[in-house]
Amino acid sequence: MIAKVQLTELIKGTALFAGLDDDSCVAIAKEMREVGFTSGQVIFARGDEGKDVYLVADGRVRLSVLTAEGRELSFAHAERGNLFGEIAMIDGGLRTADATAASKVTAYSLSRGAFNRVMIAHPLVAQSMLHFLCNRLREADQQLEAIALCPIEVRLARFFLAAVRAKAGEEPDEDEVEIPFTMSQSELALLIGASRPKVNTALSLLEENGAIKRSGKSIHCSVFELEDIAGI
Repeated sequence: MIAKVQLTELIKGTALFAGLDDDSCVAIAKEMREVGFTSGQVIFARGDEGKDVYLVADGRVRLSVLTAEGRELSFAHAERGNLFGEIAMIDGGLRTADATAASKVTAYSLSRGAFNRVMIAHPLVAQSMLHFLCNRLREADQQLEAIALCPIEVRLARFFLAAVRAKAGEEPDEDEVEIPFTMSQSELALLIGASRPKVNTALSLLEENGAIKRSGKSIHCSVFELEDIAGI
């Protein structure tokens, strides 16, 4: 179990609760409950009811979907400081993906009922939720636009910039940021709407331009070069 002050800091660093005041974050921390999962354990499956959001304190969670052929495709990993399961918790709908512990995981859960209690007592939480949902809609629009109009290397640059900002914030302190990267090129191709061979070619182009450097299960990203390619 981590100290409440550490949990509060984790909460402040999430996309959903970023910008909240200390009182709101403390109130959320008080409602959270520690949960643990063993490596390989299914936390929830696509189609399950969405009752809780989870904040990872330690370990890694794989988020994935099954293709029509029954093949699992991982599209994201949630690590320390990352939330997962937030959309279904907010709207009470069904889970849209599978969540599986990729290692031993310690997390903190927040139920829909607890979230609603905090939201009523702390109106800033509702504002933060609206801001989060609007950002999600904007990101979805931008992704659809990129698939329709942008070259693959631009889509990839924007994908890596999003990963950098998820880890280091909107304005990273350093130009080079290392991000974990364990998905296959086929999985990456699915995310950006391209074929695997074209993704491989685009990755090589980014590397030649100094925008990325692949190293085992991580990628070193040059923020300046990625922004230049992404047109940001």
